[in-house]
Amino acid sequence: MIRPMRPNDHPRVLQIYAQSLASGDATFTKDLPTWEKWDADHHRDCRLVYERSGQVLGFAVISPTSTKAHFRGVVEDSVYVDRAHRGEGIGLALLQALCDAVEEAGYWTIYASIFPENLGSMAIHEKCGFRIIGRREKIAQDIFGTWRDTVILERRNGIGL
Repeated sequence: MIRPMRPNDHPRVLQIYAQSLASGDATFTKDLPTWEKWDADHHRDCRLVYERSGQVLGFAVISPTSTKAHFRGVVEDSVYVDRAHRGEGIGLALLQALCDAVEEAGYWTIYASIFPENLGSMAIHEKCGFRIIGRREKIAQDIFGTWRDTVILERRNGIGL
């Protein structure tokens, strides 16, 4: 079941996020943020979790891409799935639901910045109508000190176009 994230979900959300930090396969972030920092960095709307048998197995959220008012409708998505449940369709289901929620909330563009080696994330974004618009070469160092590329994908909603 996909449902809105609740305040009491935060320990599990950070636990799932910590898995990706440790593996270095989904983010440049090196240190697990406090809940307060994580909460401040993400929009309060469009926060979803995938729950099965009372256990949160994944989450999807959005964050702003700019503080400028004219970019208020442009967001970046983040989708994370518990490593023990990857490959079960949870990420795709979350991203599809997030795209619907983003459009309902009035955002007109969703961006994703993905390591090109993260084939699962690339595939679900393309299935949800994202298109590759560029590649940033050696944009930053990962937790192991390796310079990494990211692929930039975009999904435009029909709002105002």
